Order: sequence, then C-alpha cells, then structure tokens
Amino acid sequence: MLFLLLSTITSFSQKKIKTIKIIVLNERNIPFENATVQLLSAKKLSFIKAGKTDKKGVVIFGEPTFGDYVFNAKAVGYESRKTALVKSPFAFNSLTVKILPTSMVLREVIVEGNKPLVQQVKGKIVVNVDAGLTNTGTTVLELLEKSPGVMVNREGEISLQGKSTVLVMIDEKPTYLSGVDLTNLLSSMSSAQVSQIELITNPSAKYDASGNGGIINIKTKKNTQEGFNGTITVIGGWSRDYKNNNSLLINYKKGKINAFASASYNANNNFVDINAHRSYLGANNSITGLLDQTTAISNLTHYQFLKTGLDFNASKNTTIGLALSGTLIKRDGESDALATWKKASGSIDSAVSTNSTSLYKFKNGAINLNLKQSIGEQQDISVDLDVLNYTMNNNQEFTNRLLTFNGYTQGIDIDIPSTIKIYSAKIDHTIHFGKNAQLESGLKTSSIRTDNIAGYTNFNDIMRTIDLNRSNHFKYKENINAFYSTYQQKIGRISAQLGLRYEHTNYDANQLGNSAKPESSFSRTYDNLFPSGYLSYDIDSLNSFTLTASRRIDRPAYQKLNPFTFIINKYTIQRGNPYIVPQYSWNLELSHRFKQIITTSLSYSVVNNYFSQLFLSEGTDVLIYTDGNVGEMKNLGLSVSLQIYPTKWWALNGQGNFNYKKLEGYQNINYQSSINQFQFSLSNQFNISKTLNAELSGFYITKARNDLQELLYPNDQISAGLSKSILKGKGSLKFNARDIFFTQRMEGLTEFPQAQEYFKITRDSRLFVLSFTYRFGKPLKVTKRSNGGATDEMRRAGS
Repeated sequence: MLFLLLSTITSFSQKKIKTIKIIVLNERNIPFENATVQLLSAKKLSFIKAGKTDKKGVVIFGEPTFGDYVFNAKAVGYESRKTALVKSPFAFNSLTVKILPTSMVLREVIVEGNKPLVQQVKGKIVVNVDAGLTNTGTTVLELLEKSPGVMVNREGEISLQGKSTVLVMIDEKPTYLSGVDLTNLLSSMSSAQVSQIELITNPSAKYDASGNGGIINIKTKKNTQEGFNGTITVIGGWSRDYKNNNSLLINYKKGKINAFASASYNANNNFVDINAHRSYLGANNSITGLLDQTTAISNLTHYQFLKTGLDFNASKNTTIGLALSGTLIKRDGESDALATWKKASGSIDSAVSTNSTSLYKFKNGAINLNLKQSIGEQQDISVDLDVLNYTMNNNQEFTNRLLTFNGYTQGIDIDIPSTIKIYSAKIDHTIHFGKNAQLESGLKTSSIRTDNIAGYTNFNDIMRTIDLNRSNHFKYKENINAFYSTYQQKIGRISAQLGLRYEHTNYDANQLGNSAKPESSFSRTYDNLFPSGYLSYDIDSLNSFTLTASRRIDRPAYQKLNPFTFIINKYTIQRGNPYIVPQYSWNLELSHRFKQIITTSLSYSVVNNYFSQLFLSEGTDVLIYTDGNVGEMKNLGLSVSLQIYPTKWWALNGQGNFNYKKLEGYQNINYQSSINQFQFSLSNQFNISKTLNAELSGFYITKARNDLQELLYPNDQISAGLSKSILKGKGSLKFNARDIFFTQRMEGLTEFPQAQEYFKITRDSRLFVLSFTYRFGKPLKVTKRSNGGATDEMRRAGS
C-alpha cells in the first residue's frame, strides 16, 4: 500500500500539461484580439489546426500527439511570426508571441499568403474566391455553379447538398429575392466583388429559419486598412461577344472615423440557345403529335452598384455605423424562335415564327443603421435597422407569324411593373459565462409590402385590344416577428449548442379584379418553433465528430404567389400560384474531420409540403409551368472533402457529394420518382514560381432531379488559369479560360400530363478573360462592420 501511495504521488508530480496557452501581443505590447495562431508540424511545417485569439490575446490549444511543433501567429497587415520548436508533451503551459506591422518590418512590400480554395470552418464550408484563378471574370451565379454541393437548375433555383430552396445572403443580409430576379442579380454581379462564399447546411437559431437547404452567404470584398487605401480591378472577356467587369474598393480610416465605399460597373453581352422537342401522348402513351422549338436569345446587360458608409467609434465600447447601397440593372434582350408542328409520323404540319424584344429594369436602394455596445467584458448588444426598396419592370413584346401562304400575324405586349418595400429591425444580446460558455438572444420584426401590375395588350395587323383575362393588379403584405435564444458551451473535448427560434407570420393578399375577372383575396396566420443545435467531440488534436440537427421553413416567394401569367413562347407559359403554403424540413448531419485534410459527412432530411415545379396542360397545345406543394421529399446524402499537398508547389482540393432523393406527390395523378445523383469537383493549384501561379479545375454532375416531374442529364466543365504578380506585389495579371471544351449545358426531360419534352439549354459558358488588379495603401486591421439585420424577406422578393 505504501508503494502504491508513493507511486500515485510521483505520477501526480510528473503529470504532463494537456493544454498550452499562446499569448499574442502587438508592437505596443497590447493583447492582439482576433489574431490567427496556427499549429504546424516542425518537420514539414504542415498545417495541423488553428485558432483565433480572444480579447486578452489568448488562444488555447490541446496537446497534439508526441512530436515537434511550432506555432505561427499572424494577422492582416502584420508580419507572421513563428515560435521556437515546441515538443509535445508540453513542458510549459504558456508561450508569448509578438507580431509587428508589415510597414515596420519591410516597407513598400505587400506580404501575401496563399489561402486554400476550400476550407472547413466551424460547421460551414468556405470558398475563397481569389484562391481560384478560374473564378476570374465569372459571375456570382457561375461561382455558385462550381461551388461544392451547389446546383442551379434552368429556372435559376439553387440547391445545396441535394436540397433545394436555399436562403441566399450577401454580407449576412438576405437578398430578399428569388427566382428570375435573384438570377438576374447574381448573373449580373462579378466575382471581382466577392471575397468568400460560405455554405452553411445547418444554421443556428440566430439566423432566420428560412432555407430548407441551408444558407449561402456571399461575402463581398472590403478594404480594412489604416489611412487611405484601395483596390481597382479591370476585367475584359470574350465568349461570342465582348464582356467587361470593373470594380473599385476604397477605405479611409483615421482616429475614430472609418469611411468606406465600393463601386462596380459591368457591361456584358450574353446569349442563350434553347432546343426543345415535345411529344404529345394519347392512349397507351402513343404519340399523337410533335413540336420542335428552337430559340436564340441575346442580351446586353448593364450592371451598376455602389455602396458607401461610415463607422464611428464613439467610445471604447460603442460603435455606430451607417451604410447606403444601390443597384441598377438594365437588360435589353431579343429572341428568335421557330416552332415546327409535326404529325405523329414526323412529317411537317405547320410552323410558327416568334420574334420578341424585352427590356428588364431593376433598381434597389438600401439603408442600414447599426449600433454595437459592449457592457463590461462579458456582454454585447447590437441593434440593426434596415429599409429596402425594389423597383422592377419587365416589358416584353411577342410577334407570332404562321409561315404559310395565308398565314396570320398575332402579337402581345406585356408590361409588368413591381415594387417591394421592406422594413426590418432586430436586436441581439450576447452574454459570456467565462471563456467557454455564452448565451445569445434576439428579437426581430419585419414588414413587407409588394405591389404588382400586369398589363396585356393583344394586337394583329389591324387592331390592338386589352386582354382583361390576363391583365390584373396584385397586392401583398406580410409581417414576421421572431425571437431566438441559443446557448453554447465547451467542456473539455465536448462542445455543444442548443437553440430555439419562434416565428409568427401573417399575410394578406388581394388580387384586384376588372370587368372580366372578379376580385379575390386571401389571408393566413401561423406560428412555428424551430429547434437547432450541435454536439461536437474532439477525439484528439487530429480527429473530431460533430452531430447537427435543425428544423427549418421555406415560405413561397412573393412573386410566386402572384397569379400573373408570364409568356415563355406561344405554346408555353408560366403562372403564379396564390395557394402555395410553406414547406418544412428536418435536417440531420453527422460529420468527421481529420485535420484540414479530409472531412466526411452523412446527412438525412425530410421535407413536407415539398415545393416543386408543376407542369400542366391547357387545351390541346399549351403547357403551363407553375409551382406548388406536391407532397414529401427524402434526401440521404454523403459528402467527402479532401485537401492535400502532393508536393510543395502543388495543392489539390476535391469534393464529392452523393445524394439519394425520393420524391412523392400528387399532381392530377400520383407521381413518384427517385434518383441517385453524384457531384464531383477537383481543383489543382500550382505555384510555378514566387510570382507565377496556375490552376486546372473542373466538375462533373451525373443525372439529377430537383423537381417531381423533371430529370436533368449529366453536366461538366473544365477550366484553366494563370496569375502573375507584378509591380512589386501591388498588382496582378490573370488569364482564365472557362469551360474550355464547351461541355457545360443544361439538358433534361420534363413530364407533362399527356406530354413529355426533351430540352437542351446552351449559354456562353466558354469564356476567355484577362484581368488587372492594383492595390494601394498600407494594411492595418480595423473594426468589423455590422452587416445589418435584414432576413429571409429579401430572398423571397423575386418572381
């Protein structure tokens, strides 16, 4: 017993230290908050893990496996600093590192680090846009198409990890747009405006509950530097025609004032070629008629964006911010289409030529006022007020000509103006309980008003008449009030978060009548609770498991509730549905991470009242696209993300996503469909020299299904790029060849009642781009700006 007692005392006296505290100081020996500290292996300086310092300049690391390591501290505008070699098990419990501003270490030289293309960060996937050379000159919509697990269908609807209806945010503020208007915005924005894309499959209760597929947050670039600084980018590209994208970012910070501005102007010619082959079916699915349609569309888009604002640090604990932004989009379009009717035997019966012109105008103005107040060292409170206004106008003219000796000429003029006004206010409160626990709570209210007018005029060679059956006036107003609370804590190797969000929604809609159509109105009120949370366990310094769960909602887009008719061509129209109700989902995900090398996730979700495109028949010739609730969708997913460095000059990043989807619903008949779909992307980054880099990347998507009645065929793309650093690191030249073999297209098969249609959509995905970027100013970190409190309403403001 004496021997055992002495052994126990000895073992306690020699107990090894399980953690080490890294303290980071700046040039004035003041604790440096939000500095990044990396744990690297001493032998190859390969990355193990990283952390951010707190207000006291401290970050704590758990003890890795036995071996030799170094810690690397760095921050924007500061020279990185490595510690001396540290052996594990640790012989001491703290280590201090001092980092100096770049301007004090080496003047007139910009120190840059190479970010990985894709990172796994705190339950989300982060795509660093500038790390991908082939992202140069692309639009934001094209960026999303090549992001891990993201798919975009022909209507512009975005899905994430096989789940549709995603909440799209810009700088953590929802766009309030969906459908056509969201597509128009994202396809007009340049990738030069974007620094990162965050993919969040299971958001916490702090976020709006909208988005069954999760959240895609597009983070725009911001200058965060001391003094007067800026970045200018000029991009020229060519597909079938010329494109250019130009942007300017400037920032001025001195004392308590931080002023910023960003501007962008793009002018792009685009084309879309559509080929559709429709078969009309009779008894026993026998073909009764055929319709071949070819359409060539060309657009000239002008995009202008301006954002400016001011941050005022009133005191050490108080920051007030004001941000103003505006967007203008003008798109002139022309199209020529030919519809050829054929008999069941394939012989031509008749043909109709359709010429159309369109003018789409989009205006957006936004004001954000924010306040952040620290209450002691343990509490923070923030307030955000947002006012947004959208004005959209779509003018179209269709002229149809029957191509026979005694043919006719018929046409229709369409004028659809829409306005959306949004008011939003929210308050968030955070209280910290020591270093490892915190409670977040908040309130939010939003009010949305939309006003939509549709005017239709029929004409022929003789006269013009107003079409009262199609013309209408639709008004919609909605209020959403929400409360949330989230608690998270870390105990040893276990981290957990539990949150609950309550949302109350009420809306009123009024479809004003005319002499041919009666007035109608409808209202709805509903309440919901949305739990969410995660449980994470660190097995050791290399491996961790995380289990997440959440309940989410998707409300129908404002314009999809609008029962207006939108003409695609003479035989195909699109129509809103005022009777769509929200869809709900439960999402569950289990993931394993091994360092930053490989992450594997297994997910399962169930969606009730599933949103799907519906394809209906009207008469014998016309087919209708609309939206509605069809039943249930189940999705089982498996994803793997890999990031390795085969050599010092070669970085390889790959992602694979498998989804088994089963859709069941009723649309005139009981539909049931399922699909095994796989999406794979690969990016190779090559450091040829200190100033020259290259990239070769691509993606492939197998057959896929987002809607009950539509199957998408395989799709792929290969791109390459070069980047050259010039002007002593202050400038860069990039060349990018996107979709080199012109293989990216959207192709599929749609099932209608008594009809089916094969379609193929080709657009100007093959693009050759040359860009020049110049940076000026000395870097120094500044206060983070608030991104505002606007939520899901922005995403839903589209048609």
